[in-house]
Amino acid sequence: MFKYYKGSFLFTAICLALAAWLGWTITGSVTGTLGILWIVAVLGVLEVSLSFDNAVVNATVLRDMDAVWRRRFLTWGILIAVFGMRIVFPLAIVAIAAKMGPIDAITMAASDPVRYEQIITGAHVGISGFGGAFLAMVGLTFFLDEDKDVHWIGPIERPFVNLSRISGLAIGIVLLALYGISRLIHPEEAMTFITSGIFGLITYIGVQSIGALLEQEEHGDAATGAVVKSGLAGFLYLEVLDASFSFDGVIGAFALSNNLFIIALGLGIGAMFVRSMTVMLVDKGTLAEYRYLEHGAFYAIVALAAIMLLSVRFEIPETVTGLIGAALIGIAFYDSLRNNRKDASPVSGTGEHLDHP
Repeated sequence: MFKYYKGSFLFTAICLALAAWLGWTITGSVTGTLGILWIVAVLGVLEVSLSFDNAVVNATVLRDMDAVWRRRFLTWGILIAVFGMRIVFPLAIVAIAAKMGPIDAITMAASDPVRYEQIITGAHVGISGFGGAFLAMVGLTFFLDEDKDVHWIGPIERPFVNLSRISGLAIGIVLLALYGISRLIHPEEAMTFITSGIFGLITYIGVQSIGALLEQEEHGDAATGAVVKSGLAGFLYLEVLDASFSFDGVIGAFALSNNLFIIALGLGIGAMFVRSMTVMLVDKGTLAEYRYLEHGAFYAIVALAAIMLLSVRFEIPETVTGLIGAALIGIAFYDSLRNNRKDASPVSGTGEHLDHP
């Protein structure tokens, strides 16, 4: 198992060394440096604990990708996740919101972290609209799949399979959710929320379209199901998915520190471990062995999407989000073990699937 996490531990050591240097530069004391090291470590642990559902969903895509694109996901992908989402993305938000250049945004992050934090948290409505809409589409598409024949919670999932024949139903559900929640907030924020949510929908449709076009080129006919997961389209899908998972984490990290670079180091450590966990899940065939684990992750995605959308009106602690996701995946794992035992027992030795009641 260590081979999967060897790169993550090396990356962690580098990040902690950078954190120590940064801590000494900022505070000039051993106590201050140790405090910053502690914050970086806590952020890394929190990112991993809150992103297990991300790893499971990533694994569902990565298992169908070839070795070349898996390597790119772990190299280019980690650069995008750490440098892009944890540094460039927050700087871009500040630059756009404050109408300043990228250099000025970097200067503000370094010299006026309090103001920088205020601008980032002020962009919460737009970020939640985009990320919530995209994740809602990911979760709903999994359940609204007419080819889906394995159900964890049958009474909930079977009706969704029957409704999958209604074209554009997932988009309609998300649009209704955006409209309903927008009625609960200030009109100016409502326009930002709905606009961002629509762009989240467009991004999801765009990635799906790229997948369909690429599959058409490779196989001669257009895709009819989920996005192509064998190459570029799968890579893009994973990166947008990872970004959507990261939005709340980046904003929530300001509860521990308002220094962009400290946050980037801590969340970067977590992002690297999530990627290592993803590859391990694929190589060990964990999703095939524990049949409901994937279901639990997609329930967690739907829950996260709902929380992100509702957070524009209601204060929802990030801890609650993490606990809901962990609970759903934990219950799914337990039910998978229970059904594996039933399938292996002499009474149900046929190995047939047993739906959860």
